[in-house]
Amino acid sequence: MTGRLNENCLERIAPFIDEKYLKTGRLPHAAVLVGTKDGPSFQSLQGNARDGQPLAEDTIYRIASMTKPLTSIAFMQLVEQGKVALSNYVHEFIPEWRDMGVFVAGGGDAPFQKRRPKRPMQMLDLLRHTSGLTYGFQERTPIDAAYRRDQLDSFTAQYDLETFLKKLADYPLLFDPGEAWNYSVSTDVLGGLIQRISGMPFEDYLQENILNPLGMADTHFQVPADKADRLADAYYFHAAVTKKLYDPGGAQSKWANPRAMPSGGGGLASTMGDYERFCRMLLGRGAFEGARIIGRKTLDLMIANHLPGGKDLTELSISLFSEADNAGVGFGLGFASTMDPHKTLMPGSAGDFYWGGMFSTAFFIDPGEELFMIFMTQLMPSSTYPVRRELKTMIYAALE
Repeated sequence: MTGRLNENCLERIAPFIDEKYLKTGRLPHAAVLVGTKDGPSFQSLQGNARDGQPLAEDTIYRIASMTKPLTSIAFMQLVEQGKVALSNYVHEFIPEWRDMGVFVAGGGDAPFQKRRPKRPMQMLDLLRHTSGLTYGFQERTPIDAAYRRDQLDSFTAQYDLETFLKKLADYPLLFDPGEAWNYSVSTDVLGGLIQRISGMPFEDYLQENILNPLGMADTHFQVPADKADRLADAYYFHAAVTKKLYDPGGAQSKWANPRAMPSGGGGLASTMGDYERFCRMLLGRGAFEGARIIGRKTLDLMIANHLPGGKDLTELSISLFSEADNAGVGFGLGFASTMDPHKTLMPGSAGDFYWGGMFSTAFFIDPGEELFMIFMTQLMPSSTYPVRRELKTMIYAALE
């Protein structure tokens, strides 16, 4: 049985954010939406999107890794159509990867030494981040350093999607596919696979099969010129001054200008209202306002824990960067999923699923309580403050 939300409890959220994060200058702005299957239960818009421009319902945010669930859903549509299977080897569709090896030694000025993987990478590995790929910004290994040197991260890639896929063949995997969890460019690779398998440019496929059917009219890889003034300023944490401007809103923003590659792992900008439509589709088990985006059984498959042996992320993660609180949390096909709520040390439900972005944005879906939340701000890195944990705690405290 689903609970009812106590409005008095939800009304605590805005003053809390104001006192702790806005008056102190820790966050530039904050938008929160809490909704149920019946409609919005709470919404707050606080702070300025840009200097002298208050946050509005149509403010556009860089959602970064909240792009990943959309890309994962798009790939699973192709699975439903029989065009690809989770068990397929990646090199069946990216033959350039047939001889990709696992790191042994090297890096820097020394050539990489590699060995054959115990098994080839599967599509499943890309969706659950057990591929052996990495992100350069993790700054942990010689492979991370090589990604940074050659600008392979999705946020800085200087290549189109096809060139990106081909260049990745030159770098070793960090580990044997399926043997660890490491946050990586895997979802960007899924974008390239969608492009190859569907025969359509990835951005066109996403537009035609997810964004248009859901009415997500303000979600873009490149924010159009006539919408650029709605794009919020983005900041990064700086210890001396709390936050510094990273990317301005408006026409000067990187997100308002052409970039080499549509990043399925982190490239989209969107609004609170658009992402609400995506969340309502997830809460509706794959359908929203008559549009069936994904089958309900396919979505059930996606939100289940797919980590080998039923383990949680504390047992498999070697990543310094994760959008997950690892204890009690598994990972499915594009989403983190809560297995044991008590281990997370905050209220929640077994089976709730979620993700976030590097600018501290976040969402979660609780199918059992028929509840969802979206949080938007623009401060990187996402680990700077525990605001997402605090919000989830306050929202579940409002359930009666």
